[in-house]
Amino acid sequence: MELHSLKPATGSNKNKKRIARGTGSGYGGTSTRGHKGAKSRSGYSRKRNFEGGQMPLQMRIPKRGFKNPNRVEFVPINLGRLEEISEKHNLTAVNMETLLANGIIRKTDKVKILGGGELKRKLEIKAHACSESAKKAIESAGGTVELV
Repeated sequence: MELHSLKPATGSNKNKKRIARGTGSGYGGTSTRGHKGAKSRSGYSRKRNFEGGQMPLQMRIPKRGFKNPNRVEFVPINLGRLEEISEKHNLTAVNMETLLANGIIRKTDKVKILGGGELKRKLEIKAHACSESAKKAIESAGGTVELV
């Protein structure tokens, strides 16, 4: 076997289809693009959801509801979770800084205290909002609630 006699296995290499190289090639003229229309032009790209000029599905379906731009999103924290946090980190006061330091909330989050669970410790709590049931439970345990 010599280097000049090496050839790839039959059928492993295919010749690239050479488009737009004259009529003799069989791929001249319209260069496999058909006649006229947007798809035959250079630079054509089909837009997402384009249905050939027919009214697209997302425009045919009616719109419902609305998004309130003034909605305030709160991170809910139940009394049971506050109890766990205060036990684990040995806290007497729970505020934004302590919650942030312990990885419970992010810097921009607003916190709302909810009445789920049971609170046995006396805690001083500072939050953005608090439900009535949570406030009663905290004050009955001897703690205080301050809205920031």
